[in-house]
Amino acid sequence: LLLMLMMQATAAYFPTDLLDSRSHGQPPFESFLTSAIKELEGLASSTPKLHALLSRAVSDPVTLASEIRSSPLAALASLFGNPTAVANSSYPIAVAHGMGDSCFNPGMKSITKFAGTALNTYSVCLPTADNLIMDTIKGFLHTMDASVDDFAKRVRADPKLANGFNAFGLSQGNNIIRGYIAKYNDPPVRSFLSICGINAGVAAFPHCSPKTPVVGIVCEVLTEVLGDLAYNPLVQSILFQANYFRDPTKTNSTPYLRHSELAKWNGETGEDMSAHKANWAKTQRFVWVMGTEDTMVWPREGEHWAAPTDKYPKDLSALPMKQTRWYTEDTFGLRTAEEAGKNFFETFKGEHIRFTEAELQQWLVKHFV
Repeated sequence: LLLMLMMQATAAYFPTDLLDSRSHGQPPFESFLTSAIKELEGLASSTPKLHALLSRAVSDPVTLASEIRSSPLAALASLFGNPTAVANSSYPIAVAHGMGDSCFNPGMKSITKFAGTALNTYSVCLPTADNLIMDTIKGFLHTMDASVDDFAKRVRADPKLANGFNAFGLSQGNNIIRGYIAKYNDPPVRSFLSICGINAGVAAFPHCSPKTPVVGIVCEVLTEVLGDLAYNPLVQSILFQANYFRDPTKTNSTPYLRHSELAKWNGETGEDMSAHKANWAKTQRFVWVMGTEDTMVWPREGEHWAAPTDKYPKDLSALPMKQTRWYTEDTFGLRTAEEAGKNFFETFKGEHIRFTEAELQQWLVKHFV
């Protein structure tokens, strides 16, 4: 009976036309999963949960997507209604969702519609896959770089975005927009609104603490690999969350500097960042929004580009943005943007992405009009 109820609940949430990932699927992504499973065999004894999860992504993607959505780390958008007033924007809006969420979910649909209605403009949520199941899974089993490439393809395929657009993301969706700006920005993002963005990375995943009542498969996998294997090139080539995990005790280590995607994005590796900085300069406004009660991102001040100090873990305070290396050395253009008056900082009192309709509308009118 319990199994029957679980199956009915899954079918109710995932419509029939989205259940068969093979008929609507992404052959290149399935090929990637199969290849990753084979490559991971050498680490199978150290990563049994990751190996099993990859196998389930191929054999039972529906159930896996449901479990990812139920994870303590899932950042699901709330349902939004209609704006109280209407302004006018000359630019369309592109939106990116958080981990465990999907552009095909009711919350993301409603928030995308809300933004477009509020500014009387075209708005679109850009997924990383063509259906709810794979869009959900790729928020976990897809790298930041690969997700940026997917985002860019969808931007360039939409003629309504061809002359530039405003963009906002929720949670790790901001990593995708941030990566697009640095790598492509053509067509350009005019204004970027980062809501609870994990742009500076996280030093821990508090919601995967043993104290969490229901941990689930996502936390089990992250706990398994985000230790000595965090900056293993194979792990970095599979997990989105491993890409933005920034262990303060390892930021000077060879594995971190050689293999971490975040280290490359933040200009911590010493590589030439001139192209990234030129692309960053094309965006006119950056808005960094922090939830003052956010317990999902640690440290939460990272949403304003802060970072743990070099005295971590004895000192758990956050180093302000202007004292970080990426700012003082202007590694990717953050300081240049600040000196040009392009950086804006907002806060709201609440948990991770739990802002109100009024707050979102205020940010949209203030920064996108």
